[in-house]
Amino acid sequence: MSFKHLFSRALAANPDRLHFAAHSHHLWPDASWAGHGEAWDDAARLADHKWDRVFGEVIPEAQHHIAAELALPDPATIAFAPNTHELLVRIVSALPMACPRVLASDGEFHSFRRQSLRWAEAGWIELTTVPLDDVVARAEAGGFDLIFASQVQFNSGRVLEGLERLAALARPDGPWVVIDGYHGFMATPTDLSGIADRVFYLSGGYKYAMAGEGVCFLHCPPGFGPRPEFTGWFAAFDDLAAKQGGVGYAPDGRRFLGSTFDPSALYRFNAVQRMLASEGLTTAAISAHCDRLKARFRAADPLPELALISDPRARFLAFKGEAAPALYAMLDSKGVVTDLRDDVLRIGFALYQDEADVDALLAILKP
Repeated sequence: MSFKHLFSRALAANPDRLHFAAHSHHLWPDASWAGHGEAWDDAARLADHKWDRVFGEVIPEAQHHIAAELALPDPATIAFAPNTHELLVRIVSALPMACPRVLASDGEFHSFRRQSLRWAEAGWIELTTVPLDDVVARAEAGGFDLIFASQVQFNSGRVLEGLERLAALARPDGPWVVIDGYHGFMATPTDLSGIADRVFYLSGGYKYAMAGEGVCFLHCPPGFGPRPEFTGWFAAFDDLAAKQGGVGYAPDGRRFLGSTFDPSALYRFNAVQRMLASEGLTTAAISAHCDRLKARFRAADPLPELALISDPRARFLAFKGEAAPALYAMLDSKGVVTDLRDDVLRIGFALYQDEADVDALLAILKP
């Protein structure tokens, strides 16, 4: 079955391209065009008053979509930002201790890796990194104030096991547990209902939510971090007309908000979510489509010189080996978009592909 008609604009813009990197930059569906236009129309029609609609309608709709996807009991626990780095900094600024002791996996994305290393270098945090399989046991041994790990690692496609065990450790006075869900959100069905009161969940719309840049979010468990030090004026948006004095915070997820941002990504996100609902395309249904494509690719065993290291639940296949850079360059020269992380070639699968695309890729890889 093909869903290419939902991506007609992006596919027509470069018809000779074979795009197998949805895990890096997901092509935008046609619905996002309509959402982007709606944001422009609101800005023109409402001008200064557009923020009333953004906060009164657009953000609540987006919160409800995310809460439904993650089985969160309260959509109001969700805060938005243009990128996950901004939210990461805000989380750490809210920790109730000086020089927090941080535990992380050794395969975290650059937004965390770079910032945490620099913080450690400057003496702001004490950083310990361990292999993903060791995170839970090391956390349970104690001695940490913040535990940070990806639901699905960006480079290897390996999946974190033991979320419930990590959540059981979390307390408002520390430790805090932060799950980076960027490669899990809308890539694999995720139910946080049993741990939503104890863990932070961080993700965004750039990849499998198909909404492009600028729509990242944080689920903030109640009682954790009531007063982030790194804060913007939207964190008290309801009180802007009141007499100024002191630093107030919203009681829900809005306490982690920043300042003025481009809301068009939220419009795109909502438009894409509505489209998926109208088509009956749940995350499980999309994953099933992608799994069929992955199985077709793997059955041909086209990369015997590389080792497959990704978990079957990841939306992409990660192949490791010395030949990976040369294969990436060859594919790129033939108009096939994949991506390379050191000696790992990542090949991603998406709703805008069908069996013919997989067969075309296999034909290029055929010796």
